[in-house]
Amino acid sequence: MIDDDLYRDTKATAAKLGRTVGSVMEEALLDLLAKYQEHHVPRKPFRIREFTPTVPGTLPGVDLNCNAALLDIMDGLA
Repeated sequence: MIDDDLYRDTKATAAKLGRTVGSVMEEALLDLLAKYQEHHVPRKPFRIREFTPTVPGTLPGVDLNCNAALLDIMDGLA
């Protein structure tokens, strides 16, 4: 959905230029994407390592059925 004010401004600009609203929006999007690609620094790919616990199962005292208790454990309160 396009903001009403933005659409009205785009429509007025298109009329002044003798172009369609779609062509003005397309040009604006192409310009935006080109600027983004000029300034975007690609991130280095990363890999998530698989975690294999030394002891299978949950730690003693961890109840996976109790959200509040899990949050306390993760926050270091338990």
